Amino acid sequence: MRNYETLFILHPSLDEEAIKANIEKFKGVIENNGGVVDNVDEWGRRKLAYPIQKVNEGYYTLVNFKSSPELPKELERVFRITDGVLRFMVINPEK
Repeated sequence: MRNYETLFILHPSLDEEAIKANIEKFKGVIENNGGVVDNVDEWGRRKLAYPIQKVNEGYYTLVNFKSSPELPKELERVFRITDGVLRFMVINPEK
């Protein structure tokens, strides 16, 4: 298993329940595909460096996890099809 981290930005119009539900959804994708979530760090609402879809702020969340090399592709697929995700990034910090 390799170490990975993902940072995703959710749309600021989502209420607290929807934000928590999305975070749990992404954690579930990791755990259901054989990964282990090490840490979830919610940074909260922050101003974006530049507007995305005419939005100037977003809800940032950083997740550290361990998984097989195939899992990040599945996680990125789920990020792409989930409404409310402005941006996401999955990296291997060891490289």
